[in-house]
Amino acid sequence: MFNISLHFPEATFLAPEGKGPLSLDLASMGKGQAWVNGQSIGRYWPAYLAPSTGCTTNCDYRGAYDASKCLRNCGQPAQTLYHIPRTWVHSGKNLLVLHEELGGDPSKISLLTRTGQEVCAHVSEADPPPADSWQPNLEFMSQSSQVRLTCEQGWHISMINFASFGTPRGHCGTFNPGNCHANVLSVVQQACIGQEGCAIPVSTARLGDPCPGVLKSLAIEALCSY
Repeated sequence: MFNISLHFPEATFLAPEGKGPLSLDLASMGKGQAWVNGQSIGRYWPAYLAPSTGCTTNCDYRGAYDASKCLRNCGQPAQTLYHIPRTWVHSGKNLLVLHEELGGDPSKISLLTRTGQEVCAHVSEADPPPADSWQPNLEFMSQSSQVRLTCEQGWHISMINFASFGTPRGHCGTFNPGNCHANVLSVVQQACIGQEGCAIPVSTARLGDPCPGVLKSLAIEALCSY
């Protein structure tokens, strides 16, 4: 005899303003399936947890790849956010229905939208230029490396949160100027703001030379908006 308790909670919600993508945060639920206005968004299983060990605070993707490299969020749900296509959502009330198999707390479900998307790049003078810029019969070393930023289709670069040419440290979200630093914010803003994508040569001819004789790199963190 099977002892299975199935629940079919339902709720209504109003769609957030704007055109950004939507998702349901189902972290408070166990396992099941969800429908929005009769359309299935698929199965959800927040109760399925990633292994509790194997994560590290130091991540370096260089070298040989293996499945345990740069693991994050050990012991956390494998997935909690589930996409809802905007075309399924009405301007008025919308109906959410769940088929919950394990139990959970539907009152803690939330609807999220993304109003911005961070894009980052960190490119050195020593890096090769983009492959699509190579030209026949042109000396390879005469071409500069480039920082290229690209937003999703329909999104545009609205803000430059960080820009430094020299020896910047850190990674996306935590960039900091190094001991050698040229403030190139205005150069990057002029090239990128309002664009879906932009390219900036990593060269002293374009960005100046804050520390002659030192290998330099360009780090940029930008925000894309819809």
